[in-house]
Amino acid sequence: MITDLKTIKRLGKLRQEENDDFRMYVRELPFSIKAIDQAVETAYGEVSRKVDCTRCANCCCKLNPTLTIADAKRLARHLGMPLKAFTTRYLGKIKQDKKEVLIFKKRPCPFLKNSCCSVYEVRPRDCRSFPHLHRRGFVYRVRQAVENYDLCPIVFNTYEALKSTLARRIRPAAGSGRGSC
Repeated sequence: MITDLKTIKRLGKLRQEENDDFRMYVRELPFSIKAIDQAVETAYGEVSRKVDCTRCANCCCKLNPTLTIADAKRLARHLGMPLKAFTTRYLGKIKQDKKEVLIFKKRPCPFLKNSCCSVYEVRPRDCRSFPHLHRRGFVYRVRQAVENYDLCPIVFNTYEALKSTLARRIRPAAGSGRGSC
């Protein structure tokens, strides 16, 4: 299990082509989307039990999550601020998929204090969902995993486990028939 961010960043650069190849490979696997999701869920579960993401906070430093209006209202209420004042102080808008979305104006996240989320119990939905490996339809989001590979120890180790597991399942074991997912 690799959790050192410098090592993960270095390996991300070294394995970029391999990871892109695996991304394409996943899309062509002869398994159902459900079977691939199950493999992701298993690997993610094993890795996330061993990695304490609250000791890292790299996502809070490097990523810019999108926020819903409900997220903004919840955060403003938590901070005891009017929504307009909260939005003016902390949020900006960008175009994403031809629509405007809310994001934090600055990185690292303005609510990251001593490598911990100071609004953890009311954090945005996008933050709650990160690294998004639990969501269904991994084959449609595998690019997202590759993009976060050198950023998040959970993504890194899950992706590495998937490369090993899914490659093993498609290669027949010696003396046996084709593996199944």
